[in-house]
Amino acid sequence: MCGIFGIFSNKNVSKDDLKVLSNHAQRRGRDSSGIVLGSKSKINIHKADYPISKVIKKNRKLIANANFVLGHSRLITNGLQDNQPVVTENAVVVHNGIIINHDEIWKTLSKSRQFQIDSEAINGLVEHFLEEHDTLEGVGEYVLSKCKGVVATAVFVPSKSEVVLFSNNGSLYIGEKEGAKLFSSEEYPLKVIGCRNIEKVTREVIVDVHPTTDIEIDVVEENVREHNIIPELAINKINDGIIEFNKPKIKRCTKCILPETMPFIKFDEKGVCNYCNNYVPRNKPKPKSELFELIEPFRKAGNKNDCIVPFSGGRDSCYGLDLIVNELGMKPITYTYDWGMVTDLGRRNISLMCGELGVENIIIAADIEKKRDNIKKNIKAWLKAPHLGMISIFTAGDKHFFRYVEDVKEQTDITLNLWGVNPLEVTHFKAGFLGFPPDFEEDKVYNNGAMKQLRYQKKRFKAMAQSPGYFNSSLWDTLSGEYYRSFHKKSDYFHIFDYWAWDEGICNSILDSYGWERAIDTPTTWRIGDGTAAFYNYIYYTVAGFSEHDTFRSNQIREGAITRDEALALVEVENFPRYPNLKWYLDAVGLDYESTIKTINSIPKLYKV
Repeated sequence: MCGIFGIFSNKNVSKDDLKVLSNHAQRRGRDSSGIVLGSKSKINIHKADYPISKVIKKNRKLIANANFVLGHSRLITNGLQDNQPVVTENAVVVHNGIIINHDEIWKTLSKSRQFQIDSEAINGLVEHFLEEHDTLEGVGEYVLSKCKGVVATAVFVPSKSEVVLFSNNGSLYIGEKEGAKLFSSEEYPLKVIGCRNIEKVTREVIVDVHPTTDIEIDVVEENVREHNIIPELAINKINDGIIEFNKPKIKRCTKCILPETMPFIKFDEKGVCNYCNNYVPRNKPKPKSELFELIEPFRKAGNKNDCIVPFSGGRDSCYGLDLIVNELGMKPITYTYDWGMVTDLGRRNISLMCGELGVENIIIAADIEKKRDNIKKNIKAWLKAPHLGMISIFTAGDKHFFRYVEDVKEQTDITLNLWGVNPLEVTHFKAGFLGFPPDFEEDKVYNNGAMKQLRYQKKRFKAMAQSPGYFNSSLWDTLSGEYYRSFHKKSDYFHIFDYWAWDEGICNSILDSYGWERAIDTPTTWRIGDGTAAFYNYIYYTVAGFSEHDTFRSNQIREGAITRDEALALVEVENFPRYPNLKWYLDAVGLDYESTIKTINSIPKLYKV
């Protein structure tokens, strides 16, 4: 989950080209970075836990004399330590992706691993291959045959004075400019700097970088970050005595399982709620033939990508990607916006699916520490005046997803975007607790999107006034993100589950066939890659006696997918607090776990205990 780039030249590398490539790589992650600078007699490697722009600034003098560069800008996954490039005895690796099976790979090698980072498995495999073959030809195919997950990499082998590039998902491009060869994780920056003959790296490319193998290598590593942005998941704990899990005896609808604490709920003489009585089936898709007709004009000849797939690594986007590739026969580029709450589990599943399906992934990463600090400020404000209608502000930072998808479309020259949004994930209660009735209860004739948003913001600002802490530096980030979600015009925008019936059993079966990773602390496959869900669902359940799981299962009952008894049994398990994720979330945003949970537990309940 990184950006990698490089320049190989017969003369000194272009500073302007390097700036474009490194800035674009930094967009994919800025948590740590590294650079390899090669001259005719020396290799300088600088690794740091700060952005690549700063590393380049510190190495301006060395860059002035370099004739080849390898760079890396990292969105940290699978551990905080061991920044890239990964340097071992005879291999220097920059890698974009996550190797899911790195532990298993090391069991097959005679060498021992030196670091925690998954990417070191590439070093081990390359060095093993060299011991047996004494050539880099064929090393790409060998490494890819052993690895599960995305591998888009550049490997410098000093003893051969060669760099080999290879990828299993197409997230690697190479081009030419004025006798130099340049590569990047995306095609767009190569176009910006005027490269010719740009190609996606689908087979190994070997580049000579030195006339001599007598090279001195100097490695500098800086680690200055004080705050751990990758807290450990407490995998050996289920509870700690602080978390509550009441089983409130509250009145529920006799048809679905919505409780009397659901906003705007009413029951008829049979005990059936107004949500059931006004329900319009959602999982009744249009004919698939209509979707095939819609996408046909967007198909591109050859191996060119023809659609953008917004991709979180969650179950529905992964299921949707499988359908888009294997049923629709499209050639997608997936797009991920990481705002600091995509968990390592979610990232691993992104890497798994893109690697298995050979699909390029463009990731745009926010300033994660800043985003998490925004979350912290808003939770602290919320804790001073708890209001169930204000919980959605915890996830406001992810709405820039809709902003950057437009950038990706423009840069890839692809207009079609196909979304894998589950039609049953309707949660009226989140706005309901702020005072907004469900659509079927609306009594106003004219309520367009803009008017609804203005009414929503008015009510939210009124609630925010109860705790001035909401008026902090995150406010502009929140409002601008919601503008892109709610007001910005969307085009060539289709939902695959408008045409494909969503079936939980089929979905889970398909994901299991890929080896899709499930969570350790819940049996559900829903929202397990989202770092926020365990926290806000704990609040809803503790205070109101229900969560998203109750509304989702109620929709399934109405659709005839499950029975009421099945739903009740499922939510009893699904609503159980997810201690490992609760602890991870509060550690990640920098809030004290015990005092935060105790404050939530003390909030007056909406039901009788």
